[in-house]
Amino acid sequence: ARISIEDVGASVRDYAGGVEASPERLGQVEDRLAALDRLKRKYGPELDDVIRCCQNLSQKLNEIENKDEVLARLRAEMAGAGKSYVELARALSRQRESAGRRLAKIVEAEISDLAMNAVFRIETSGTDDEQNWTASGFDQVTFLISTNPSEPPRTLEEIASGGELSRVMLALKASVEAGAKKKQSGSQRAMVFDEVDTGIGGRAAEAVGKKLQELSRYNQVLCVTHLPQIAMFADHHYLIEKKEASGRSRTSIREITSDHRTHELARMISGSKLTETSLKHAEQMLKQSAGRSSRPVAAR
Repeated sequence: ARISIEDVGASVRDYAGGVEASPERLGQVEDRLAALDRLKRKYGPELDDVIRCCQNLSQKLNEIENKDEVLARLRAEMAGAGKSYVELARALSRQRESAGRRLAKIVEAEISDLAMNAVFRIETSGTDDEQNWTASGFDQVTFLISTNPSEPPRTLEEIASGGELSRVMLALKASVEAGAKKKQSGSQRAMVFDEVDTGIGGRAAEAVGKKLQELSRYNQVLCVTHLPQIAMFADHHYLIEKKEASGRSRTSIREITSDHRTHELARMISGSKLTETSLKHAEQMLKQSAGRSSRPVAAR
């Protein structure tokens, strides 16, 4: 073993004697290691990260140096994407027109149920000019209505009164919910109507109440209303009151039980002073709405 160690030692001395020390080469290696450390601090933390960054920058430099070729390729890709967009947008437009005709018929029937003799149309317009492109196509969809058979349909803003607009919005909601019910059978949703009775009364208000009750067969419907013709259809009736106390306004809500609903409906009919006529009318209204199967509707 001693002889082997001496042999190894001799070999090492021979090798060391043959190595030429070069301070210049040593300096170059140290400089290179220092440069790599700087690059790792800036683009690292690992040398592989530095190499990837170098490759990315080389690619960008190549694109800059060959910008004409790159621009030509990008323009070709953009033209191809634009052509595909127009084809898809036109197909979407055709589907919108077809769906619009079907929806218009459904809405028109719903409007008729709400005591309105009106013509309802959905107009799809637009051109495939690039300035009209959006993520949802290039169509402009407009709701048109005519409440007078002798007049052509015009936009809702131009022709519909407040009461008519409320009923059209309810008809649209009912139509859309009917479609959603077919797709999501078994699921229930909460629907909130805030003063859908604006500008209506009498027979129209009762028609709105019936439509809300129809919607509540498959959904939970919450409705804020001032009209007894709508409140009478509620399964659960709540009174919302605002009172001032000590200079502050407080809002309270309480459920009207079955024993007090007649008085509350009578109050909604005649005001704070109840009369025998209003009480009898309220009783008749509750009898009229009794026996209908529905889900909860909250009324004020």
